[in-house]
Amino acid sequence: MAEAESVTVWLKRWRAGDAQALDRMLPLVYAELRGVAAAQMRRERGPSTLQPTALVHEAYLKLVDASQVDWRDRAHFLAMAARAMRQVLVDHARARNADKRLGGERVTLSSVDPPDPRNTVDLLALDQALAQLEALDRRKARVIELRVFAGLEFADIGELLELSRATLDRDFRAARAWLYKALADDGVAPT
Repeated sequence: MAEAESVTVWLKRWRAGDAQALDRMLPLVYAELRGVAAAQMRRERGPSTLQPTALVHEAYLKLVDASQVDWRDRAHFLAMAARAMRQVLVDHARARNADKRLGGERVTLSSVDPPDPRNTVDLLALDQALAQLEALDRRKARVIELRVFAGLEFADIGELLELSRATLDRDFRAARAWLYKALADDGVAPT
């Protein structure tokens, strides 16, 4: 049985009520989740008390509460994990800002590569702008979320959202431009 198929089987068992299914499925995707978390941590500016393993574990705790989700497959699980990681990172940034009253965590919108400090945006501002974009165009917001927060490749995003490469490219460019404008209007866009 291929890994993706076995992940799908465990997700369906979990949804059907098998309490141990998630624990059996997690080792199949853990390395990938940890890689996504590590990429997120590399993008943070300055020292962070949150480590990749902790990010994966906190996201896992959020996913455990989502047992009634109609899991489709491995890609759907990874998309939900990306959303959970985004929530954890935003919560962490809010707590850190409340404690220190500093400028906030910074991320990049350009790609999943390590950010150029001149081209980063505040994580909390990005989250707010992304929520506004989601209200206008859910699909474009999901494309950004999956690319920026999950680090998924365009091929995986296209498969998950059932988009052609051309549509995905247009959505990503349009969403990124919209976010830069929204962030600039709020005075937090990269210079």
